[in-house]
Amino acid sequence: MAQSLTEFESIYREHSATVFGLCRRLTGEHAAAEDATQETFLQAWRALAKFESRASMATWLHRIAVNVVLATRRRKSAQLLSFVSEPVPERETDWVFETPVEVAELEAAVAALPEGARDVLVLSGIYAYSHEETAAMLGIAVGTCKAQLHRARRLLANKLSAEVAA
Repeated sequence: MAQSLTEFESIYREHSATVFGLCRRLTGEHAAAEDATQETFLQAWRALAKFESRASMATWLHRIAVNVVLATRRRKSAQLLSFVSEPVPERETDWVFETPVEVAELEAAVAALPEGARDVLVLSGIYAYSHEETAAMLGIAVGTCKAQLHRARRLLANKLSAEVAA
């Protein structure tokens, strides 16, 4: 037990920042990303004995993280549907760019994308998973994955160019 705990601590130290980054981009919220990261490593600890080295540890942890984020969204959607009878209007944000595109603004623009487009952009566009891998992680068709990536890039380009022009 002590040996496996030491090994798992090593895995956590090596991969926690990357898993948190993925969760942060998928959720768009710091606190939600912390929760998802914690849940990811709890699930990984429970399933560590079942880990097969066909995939890398990072890929395995990313898959768990994506599943955790999607499951959390489904729970939140179910809760919201039971309490909300009409759609909630989107909030407008004030954008100020000191340089053409700053990292914080870019992250905020990604976080503001619709969930499906954001998920595909993060997994395929940022983390460089193939369309097939991304589609499998999200449970969507490859064609849908490609369309969502195109949509995300278009929305992001429009948002950032509008803000830079303003």
